[in-house]
Amino acid sequence: MSADLFEKIKANRGPLGMHAKESHGYFTFPKLEGEIGPHMNFRGKEKLNWSLNNYLGLANHPEVRQADTDAAAIYGFGSPMGARMMSGNSNHHEQLENELSAFVSKEDTILCNFGYQAIVSAIDCLVDRHDVIVYDAESHACILDGVRLHMGKRFVFKHNEVDDCEKQLQRATKLAAETGGAILVITEGVFGMRGDQGKLKEIVALKEKYNFRLFVDDAHGLGVLGATGAGTGQEQGCQDGIDIYFGTFAKSFALIGGFISSDAQVVEYLRYNMRSQIFAKAMPAALVLGLLKRLDMMRKHPELKDKLWENTNALQNGLKAAGFEIGPTDSCVTPVYLSGSIPEATNLIFDLRENYNVFCSMVVYPVVPKGMIILRLIPTAVHTLEDVSYTIDCFSKIVGKLKAGEYMSDKIAAI
Repeated sequence: MSADLFEKIKANRGPLGMHAKESHGYFTFPKLEGEIGPHMNFRGKEKLNWSLNNYLGLANHPEVRQADTDAAAIYGFGSPMGARMMSGNSNHHEQLENELSAFVSKEDTILCNFGYQAIVSAIDCLVDRHDVIVYDAESHACILDGVRLHMGKRFVFKHNEVDDCEKQLQRATKLAAETGGAILVITEGVFGMRGDQGKLKEIVALKEKYNFRLFVDDAHGLGVLGATGAGTGQEQGCQDGIDIYFGTFAKSFALIGGFISSDAQVVEYLRYNMRSQIFAKAMPAALVLGLLKRLDMMRKHPELKDKLWENTNALQNGLKAAGFEIGPTDSCVTPVYLSGSIPEATNLIFDLRENYNVFCSMVVYPVVPKGMIILRLIPTAVHTLEDVSYTIDCFSKIVGKLKAGEYMSDKIAAI
């Protein structure tokens, strides 16, 4: 007799789901309310918020809000109807693609409704069973899911270790010669957990010895890094060596969706073969117009990025001066590394939120190894230096409590 699917699910809730009863609504799926910004309400009390990827503060910028309002009034959220290939294309969609192409210095661009979906679907579309993928071990889940769809061979290299990347390229080159396939290397511009930039310039240099194409997920670099905000490739002076560039609208653009930029013929191939876009309704025109406004703000207001980095440098330098370990980050992503159990982490976060009114994300096992706690801070252009100073002072107090054993427990904090 076969097993019952629902009974299997009930018996194994997964490494995160097993804590759902105790954590839901507080440690997981919390509800932040009010205007998006550094100060929001959580469970009826105002908190200093470090958990949003609203890097440039565009989510509630008055000009952006007005553009969103005007676009919604004209188009609603139903227009255009249908997939772009059939009936959902518009001049606005094509304008945004053209302007994004110019912004990231690529020939053409395809808009994608959702960033995660775009990465998964693009990888599936670009390679076949004869091709070989080489990818960074700490790639985002969307990359890992795309790689899992690949029916050919894949080789993983140790995180940001270029020597190991070359070793895997040697293996991939040998195999591709046997299968008649091609090689796709995939990495990130900025790794969202550690905050360290991918070794893009060094990987691009490997093209002198190996024949491969490079796909870069620059979700946390776009709008933040580079002289004009065009991302990690611009920051490292190797944008031309990135063959397929992915940017999301969920971070510095403070909206939803994403895009892929590349050579014109490659984008044309994606446009006619990428199933997640061919068979999906077009992005609403109101969102497209909102994105055009956000892109215009990035180009015309470099002071937003300057303020972001002022806050980032103050936060990261202040944390290091106070004795905190923030690892190899060279982006705005600011992880604070601590040691402790999951129950200790929950008690610490509960204290931080309820008694110090500071809200930040907690990362524990299985995302990171057992015994490690990461408090992940995302500075934005709309934080203040006073916010930074207050947070560092609060962190010093709670870490003192952690080391003194005040958060010791054998169960998750009661909420």
